Amino acid sequence: MSLSRTARYVAPALALLLPLTIAACDRGQPQAPAESRQSAQGGLSRDAIERAVFTQPAPAPAAVEGQAAPPLQAQPDPAVIRAQILLGRARFSPGIIDGLGGENTSQAIAAFEKAAGLTEDGVLDQQVFDRLTSGDSSPVLADHVVTAQDVEGPFIGTVPTDLEAMSELDRVGYATPLEGLAERFQMTEALLQALNPGVDFGTAQGLVGKTLVVAAVGARELPSEVAYVVVDKTESSVRAFDGSDRLIAFYPATIGSTERPAPSGTLTVVGVANDPDYAYDPSRVTYDRGPRRILVPPGPNNPVGSVWIALSRDTYGIHGTPDPSKIAKTASNGCVRMTNWDAEQLAAAVKPGVEVRFVG
Repeated sequence: MSLSRTARYVAPALALLLPLTIAACDRGQPQAPAESRQSAQGGLSRDAIERAVFTQPAPAPAAVEGQAAPPLQAQPDPAVIRAQILLGRARFSPGIIDGLGGENTSQAIAAFEKAAGLTEDGVLDQQVFDRLTSGDSSPVLADHVVTAQDVEGPFIGTVPTDLEAMSELDRVGYATPLEGLAERFQMTEALLQALNPGVDFGTAQGLVGKTLVVAAVGARELPSEVAYVVVDKTESSVRAFDGSDRLIAFYPATIGSTERPAPSGTLTVVGVANDPDYAYDPSRVTYDRGPRRILVPPGPNNPVGSVWIALSRDTYGIHGTPDPSKIAKTASNGCVRMTNWDAEQLAAAVKPGVEVRFVG
């Protein structure tokens, strides 16, 4: 098997291994979405988010006898936006920043509470909000002037879901400039648009020189090298620890499925491939995507996203995703899927031989 055209490997011995091991994982199958927190506050002005204080969620509308309950209209909450950005900067990732909350944010809050010695319930209450905001007083939003490099693409329009069609592309790039910019700042496209009313994201050329309000997500590097990783299959999370057993990062994750569960026990990191190809090899995997081998080129919308952390069990790894909003809300084919930015952060801090302990 030849090397990926663009993959850069940590361990030279992976030259023949990694393009094959990536064959294990793809987008997976959808499951029920997590709950979202109802908006408790008003608009999404920059000032409203920077000055947001904790308030109790608004009560659900009362049902009228004989009528269906009115639907909840989930709206971004300025306080939740602020908390999600601060959680991510503290390396307790909520996944994608949407201002809605939900299970991934609750898991990140619970991990933050445990690390801070607070009652561990996963609820964004006054104590958690005060601890987050007092520990990091920097603005949670920033100005970003769009450069030509930001929007150079390639942008491919509709991303194919069929592997055969995907394999015919030169690169599985972002669908649109909006998608690329939103992922760069770890936000949903809807939130980026809401923070920038009146901006036309339709063409790359029209965006160059525009000043956008974006999430100030902070540095992506971990404070130290990772000594070991714990993958919790029950919690749908990945935790990274240093050599002193100190938790240095928490991430939500999609971990296996009923049909193809993730491994159990302890594996080790074999190496890292940045910007990897995705190889489907029917002779080496147990799910059916057709009778012949297919090689999909690199790109952030590749089925394994922007990075692959190879593990010591054949065809298994930790990797990115083309669908960051679906992390922990879908099934995978045995691997551990994270947002591209979380997987990149972890990949930069692990070395071959680091233990990955599967629990739950």
